[in-house]
Amino acid sequence: MLTKRIIPCLDVKEGRVVKGVNFLGLRDAGDPVALAAAYDAQGADELVFLDITASHEARGLLFDLAARVAEQVFIPFTVGGGIASVDDFRRILATGADKVSVNSAALKNPDLIRAASERFGSQCVVVAIDPKRTGDTKSGWEVHVHGGRTKTGVDALEWAERVYQLGAGEILLTSMDADGTKAGYDLPMTRAVADLVPIPVIASGGAGTPAHLADALTKGGASAVLLSSILHYGEFTVAQIKEHLSTQGLPIRRASIG
Repeated sequence: MLTKRIIPCLDVKEGRVVKGVNFLGLRDAGDPVALAAAYDAQGADELVFLDITASHEARGLLFDLAARVAEQVFIPFTVGGGIASVDDFRRILATGADKVSVNSAALKNPDLIRAASERFGSQCVVVAIDPKRTGDTKSGWEVHVHGGRTKTGVDALEWAERVYQLGAGEILLTSMDADGTKAGYDLPMTRAVADLVPIPVIASGGAGTPAHLADALTKGGASAVLLSSILHYGEFTVAQIKEHLSTQGLPIRRASIG
């Protein structure tokens, strides 16, 4: 059985890690490089860095940040935000990042997924999908872009299936309804996507306790869980979370220290 991954997420705005609720009300959570090094030391399996305003503000990627992170951590990490071309993929991978996450630009230009996967391999291509519950789509979940600011009218399940067909290696699935609430992941949505596509689905949005993570990995069918608030503000360490998940019989790479 494949090991389940615990992935701290660092949402970056103006060089600082921030966190809000339902994509709003952002508050400072610290320095991204320092947090990355701490989570690496705690036993995180991977890291994700998302420049949460890059697409909306049409700003460039945080290439310097990615390079500094690469010098400090020894685990795989993903960088996303403002990706618009295959050359953006090349530049961010050249800094030392292992994967690139695309969201808004992929929906605008789906062929970006295919072109990037053909050039760099599907394992490098993570497509982030931010759905919100709605009565306007067949599945009941609608894709939003630009950091959750823009409705698209696109059905989340239809888009998930398409990005897989285009060559995405993973889907980073964030429930806008659950994000930052610490009330648990959207399990029905996560399960629906995980059952639909054969690639790993990373559950995101709503982690409040280790039990929530266990639910996402079992009931939700996720291959990995993304978490931020409960780590950034010191409620739990990665090692404590992994210890809990191990007691639930989940295949976890044990943290060496904690």
